[in-house]
Amino acid sequence: MKVASKLEQIRHRINQACTKVNRDPNEIRLIAVTKYVSIERAKEALEAGIEDLGENRDEGLLNKWEVLGDKPLWHYIGSLQTRKVKNIIDKVEYIHSLDRLTLAKEINKRADRKIKCLVQVNVSGEESKHGLPIEETIQFIELLRPFENISVEGLMTMAPLTDNEQVLRDCFRKLRELAGQVQALQLDYAPCTELSMGMSNDYAIAIEEGATMVRIGTALVGEDN
Repeated sequence: MKVASKLEQIRHRINQACTKVNRDPNEIRLIAVTKYVSIERAKEALEAGIEDLGENRDEGLLNKWEVLGDKPLWHYIGSLQTRKVKNIIDKVEYIHSLDRLTLAKEINKRADRKIKCLVQVNVSGEESKHGLPIEETIQFIELLRPFENISVEGLMTMAPLTDNEQVLRDCFRKLRELAGQVQALQLDYAPCTELSMGMSNDYAIAIEEGATMVRIGTALVGEDN
């Protein structure tokens, strides 16, 4: 199926989820995760009307950047090694995986503008997932105050891979509540209004629980053989 057809189906589901909880679909930023597909497929996504592309490795982002340039807004969504920051810092609009002070220092040092960052939180506590524990997140954000090139736009999490709707809702709800706690601090460098949560299998639930960004790969652009 063409990306345009898949996009139409996904936008319909986004609208349904928003209607269910009385939200405006325009609040939702749809990020096409192109890490498993060719440059041609990424280009097809742009031609279908997608404006945001997500990559989780610097090589993948750089390869696509050489062809697509800054036509899309680029989101770095994978775990980012400190030594790789210099490769992508001038190309990305958002970094979704800020989770340690050494990475914050490198982003701040390499950037020549304010970088929109999302702090990654390991809400589920799974050892296989990156991110800060919930109970350490606010303290970490407070430590970011001196970094003039970092704006904490929000939080990001990856839910467990499960069909259990209640488990998913609990995960997304906890991230939303945590963001509310950060907002209550009224930190000028950490508005924390964005919630990056929900992927191909659970984005509708994530939207119902407050997601402002959904990261959709397989359901939208598929996978290359």
